[in-house]
Amino acid sequence: MSANLSKELQARHGVRSMPIRKDDEVSIARGMFKTREGKVTAVYRKKFVVHVERITREKANGATVQVGIPASSLTITKLKMDKDRKAALERKNRNTDKKGKTEEDAAMSNVD
Repeated sequence: MSANLSKELQARHGVRSMPIRKDDEVSIARGMFKTREGKVTAVYRKKFVVHVERITREKANGATVQVGIPASSLTITKLKMDKDRKAALERKNRNTDKKGKTEEDAAMSNVD
């Protein structure tokens, strides 16, 4: 389940979306909880929903439960980075050619 990255992260990494995971920070873009932000507490791949901290509702018996938000309704504002995530970002980066050079490097190689 993937979610779009924020405009700042898209510009920095050259990637439009990433798979969402626990401990990412997200903002909700659609639905009843629009504009709310929080950290991902759980990702239910079977139900295709994500639980975000402080996004809860009260049941009829008074118990509070987490509300499942579809991943497509989220925007990732901060990534939890590790070596696998860095490798995925480098692999998906659109600003690189097949040899791993960025477009800026390629443009500068022609200058003489």
